[in-house]
Amino acid sequence: MTIDLARLIHTLRGQRVMLDSDIARIYGVETRALNQAVKRHPERFPPDFMFELTRGEIRNISQTVICSDIKHSKRIAAFTETGVAMLS
Repeated sequence: MTIDLARLIHTLRGQRVMLDSDIARIYGVETRALNQAVKRHPERFPPDFMFELTRGEIRNISQTVICSDIKHSKRIAAFTETGVAMLS
C-alpha cells in the first residue's frame, strides 16, 4: 500500500498538520487506539503539538479530504510536525 503523505498534510490555524485518522492509518492502528495513547500521556502533547478541530474546521477539511467520513466524526485531533514526531 502506497500512501501519498503530501496529500495528508493540511494547513490549519497557520500550521501544517496531519489528522489523527491519517496518522493511525500510516501506523496501522485504529484511530481510537492512537487517541487513547495520547490521552494517557498528556504531558507529551501540549497545545503546540496537537489540537482538536472545531466543527467548522471539520466541515471545511471534509470537503478536501478523500475519506469524507471525517465530517461525521465528533472529535478529530490535528498533530503538528512536532506532534507527529512525538507519536513515532
